[in-house]
Order: sequence, then structure tokens, then C-alpha cells
Amino acid sequence: MWIGVLLAAALCLGLGIFINETTGEFPQKQQEMFEGIVAVIAVFILTWMVFWMRKVSRNVKKQLEEAVDNALQKGNNHGWALILMVFFAVAREGLESVFFLLASFQQDLGIWPPLGAMLGLATAIVLGFMIYWGGLRLNLGAFFKWTSLFILLVAAGLSAGAIRAFHEAGLWNHFQDVAFDLSATLSTHTLFGTLLEGIFGYQEAPSVSEVAVYFIYLIPALVLFALPPRASTSPSRTA
Repeated sequence: MWIGVLLAAALCLGLGIFINETTGEFPQKQQEMFEGIVAVIAVFILTWMVFWMRKVSRNVKKQLEEAVDNALQKGNNHGWALILMVFFAVAREGLESVFFLLASFQQDLGIWPPLGAMLGLATAIVLGFMIYWGGLRLNLGAFFKWTSLFILLVAAGLSAGAIRAFHEAGLWNHFQDVAFDLSATLSTHTLFGTLLEGIFGYQEAPSVSEVAVYFIYLIPALVLFALPPRASTSPSRTA
């Protein structure tokens, strides 16, 4: 299982470094366009992840255990089956993180995005080992609920950042008047403002289109998230 984890981590790390290094060679407008595309991909991936986890959070432990059991029942090839099962599970989550981090890193906020990524990775490792050793029991339903709300706020900021990148690339030039200016109250040059910018995409003087896209994404997402999840229906089997 560790082989699958390490292979997936190496794939995600290599892909992230490759994309991050090659985009710096683009001309300015193409680079802005690519940053906007990466932000849109990140928004879609994060949104899908939120609603998928909302659907399976109560049964995710059971599903993972069933996947391991199925892999172990593959006969002599159970080792490869386990490697592939873990590889695809970790790679899926890792690629989601890659696009999210790329969208964050491309905002050029100095050391804050890499520092946040390292702190998040370290926290995940510590929590994982604590759960594995039995020293920590998480209410996964509550955990995924609050982290999902946090992710929706992050995705809303990325969607606003995408429309800003498309404007800088010359693809979107509508509604560019300044919606409000908080530079005198909460500047992005302050520590708190920089943290808000890095995490939630805060801008001290956003355009009307940025504010509109932010709420056009966030309000429907929150409404859908607040609705009770659909009960999954499966046909009954008769012997």
C-alpha cells in the first residue's frame, strides 16, 4: 500500500513542478490566460470534491475497507491490485491538490502559499498517523461538513481570481469598475490582508465582475450544500 502512496505522490509532485515551471516561459497574456484556466479547473475540482465527500462521508470508511477487501481477493495478483487501488485513490486527491495549489501559487504571494501547503501536509500526516494508531477518533460527518464550507469559500475566491486573470489576458473587459475600495481599512499589504488574499482570494479593490462572479458561484453552492443529501437508492437483490 505504501508503494501506491509513494508512486501517486511522486506523480502529483512531478506534474505540479512541471506545470509551474513551464508556465513561467509563456508570454504575459498567455500566462494570465493559463492561470485563469487553472483557477477554473481548480474551482470545478474543489466543488466536485465537496459534494462527493458530502455524499459519501458517512460511509467512506466502509467503502475504503471494501475496496481493500476486493483487492485482496484477486488471488496471486492481490499485491498489484492493492498498489493500483491505493495509487488511484491518492492520485485523485493529489491531483485535486495540485490544481488548487497551482491556482494559489500563481497569485504571486511570496512564501505564504508554499508555507500553507507545507503546514497542511504536515497536519494531514499527523492526523493520519493519530487515526491509524487509534489515538484520535474523528466525527467524519462533522469534519467534512466544516472543511467543505471552508473549501467553498476558497473556491469562490478562485472563481473571482479566474475572471481577474481573464481580464488581464484581454479575454474579459466588462464590468471593470471598482466595486469598493478597502485599501485604507484592510490592505493586502498587511499580514491579515495577505492571509485573506492567499486563502480566500481577497482583493482590497475588486472590480464589479469579480464581486459578481464570487457571489454567483458562492450563493448557489451554499444553497445546494444546505439541502439534505439525496438518499441513494439501490435495487434490492433476491436470492
